[in-house]
Amino acid sequence: MAKTWQGKSHPRSRPYVVCTGGEPLLQLDEAAVQALHAEGFTVAVETNGTRPAPAGLDWICVSPKAGADLVLTRGHDLKLVYPQVGAEPQLFEDLAFEYFLLQPMDGPDRAANTEAAVRYCLDHPQWQLSLQTHKYIGIA
Repeated sequence: MAKTWQGKSHPRSRPYVVCTGGEPLLQLDEAAVQALHAEGFTVAVETNGTRPAPAGLDWICVSPKAGADLVLTRGHDLKLVYPQVGAEPQLFEDLAFEYFLLQPMDGPDRAANTEAAVRYCLDHPQWQLSLQTHKYIGIA
């Protein structure tokens, strides 16, 4: 007997699951997406884009890495860590994504990278700023 989802969700939406971490498309297949849908979930994935996506995904976010062969060239979000030598935004701006997001690279140069990302977004309105706010407020 299958259990039904009892979690809280927005009254106008289904519960939402995001498959991420490592490379989720090594494990996530069409059968898993269908099983999640059967339990009432909206299914999203955040991937590096080096593998094709299974059918049925509700949201696809691709975060390409420099030097990786990009296979998944369409989706909803393209989220790019910035700056990244070999993965400059102009290499991706003609791909079929709804949203183009720049996420400042973390580390000792985070403040400068944030300033550079803001400047790039202001100069290139196709791109929007995406912040990992937990890092800015000190939550690991």
